[in-house]
Order: sequence, then structure tokens, then C-alpha cells
Amino acid sequence: MTTFDKGPSAKLTKIFDAVPDFSKWKSDLWFDWGPVFYRGRLDGSAKVLVIASDPGPTERIAGRTLVGDAGQRVQGFLDKLGLTKSYTCLNASPYAIVPSSAAHPVNPLPIVDDPAVVAWRNQLFSAVCTAKLRAVVAFGTNAHHAVDGWTVPAGVPVHKVRHPSAPGDAATLAEWAPAVTALRAVVTKDTGGSASGPNYSLTGFVPGDWKRIPAADLPFGVPAWLGDDAKNRAKTPAQFNCCWRDPTDTMRRMVWEVGG
Repeated sequence: MTTFDKGPSAKLTKIFDAVPDFSKWKSDLWFDWGPVFYRGRLDGSAKVLVIASDPGPTERIAGRTLVGDAGQRVQGFLDKLGLTKSYTCLNASPYAIVPSSAAHPVNPLPIVDDPAVVAWRNQLFSAVCTAKLRAVVAFGTNAHHAVDGWTVPAGVPVHKVRHPSAPGDAATLAEWAPAVTALRAVVTKDTGGSASGPNYSLTGFVPGDWKRIPAADLPFGVPAWLGDDAKNRAKTPAQFNCCWRDPTDTMRRMVWEVGG
């Protein structure tokens, strides 16, 4: 029987419900779509904490972060460490940031570095981490700022790497490949995982570098193809997501296309 994510505990739900008021930044956010908080384990079993920037359209559909193309690349990263379940993915901002605001010279630090947001986010980070945590990986500038504002548990290494959607795959993999090598030395693989497979080619992503999002990370009732865009990537031209914002009304409409 397929196992699905049953959602957060009462303790974590209380923290999620206490998310600060982001309405003062409505012009910088797809605010009305609401926040997306996490993906992965919330029970303290995570060996790696992944910090992402903010959710995208596919994440809003799934109600979980890092599910679309960027998430499937991150899942491939975790797969190279032999991790099949022992990870938690969180966001620097639980609300999706409008790209024009994300391109701001200070990379919307008024949102990411707001004191109330930092205090809430740090409480969340600490709540999901236990002595089992072996590493933190922050993907992209917003995530780098988020981890800089948090007191990382003593002895836990932090790897700051490029965002999976950043332009220039070679530049991204030049940071990701050394991180995989370093993390393999400190993170033990999960049962059924393998950390002995090939690392990244520095010339670009190859098909095996994307991995489908496990059903255990997704809520019951989502279609089986959600979290696996392999067939879309194989199209000509390649299509890297099953969901995107309608350009005629990006604030209120999204297009969700059957994948798989």
C-alpha cells in the first residue's frame, strides 16, 4: 500500500499557524495563494535539512515545497547522498515571491530578513532538527540569508549552493558536485538508498539527475504523476513543469496540465 504524508504534528501545526503577517509585502508576493511550508520528515528523523527560497506553482498545487522541476532536481541531489526519506525541506519565505521582486538588488531582504519572519522561521528550523541532523544545504541566495540568520546546531556543516533554477547549469553543478562529495562523508545512506552512484557531470544535468518526489512526501489524493515531470522533459521542446502561472493574470490564475 502506498504511504502518503499525513501532515504535521500538533506541535508543528501550531508553529505553521503562527506564520507572521506577510500582507505588507503583497505587491512582492503571490500572496492570495497562501503559504507552503514543507516537504519531508517533521518527526526529527531528518539527517539533512534543505532550505529553499520560496514555493512555485506546482508547490501550491501539492501543498508541499520543492515538488516541481527545482524540487525534482533537489530530490536527485538527495538521491546521490543515498537519502530516500531522512530529510526535511523548508523555505526562506513560505509565500511565493514575484520574480521581479526576487531580482531586487537586496534580493527581497525586507521579506527574508524581517525580524518577525526570522524569529518564526528559526523556531521552525529548530523544531524539526534533532541530534540526527548531519548537514544543512541552502539552495540560493534567499536560503543563504535564512541559514545565516539561524543558529545552526553545533558541529553541523552548512553547504550554500546555487538555486536549482538558477541560469547556467554548469555553474550550478560546479557547486553541487563538491557538496555531494563532502556530504557523502558525513551523511549515512538510508535503507534502500545508494551513495556510490555517479556524481554530477560538470557540463550539465543529465536525465538521471532528476528524481521523482516520493509519494510519502505528498498528501493523499494527488495524481500519481505529480512530482515526476520526466515525460514532459522528454518533449521537444522540453517542458520542465506541469504547472505554471497564466501570463494573462499571474496573480490569480495558474495552468495545471496533466503530466506523466
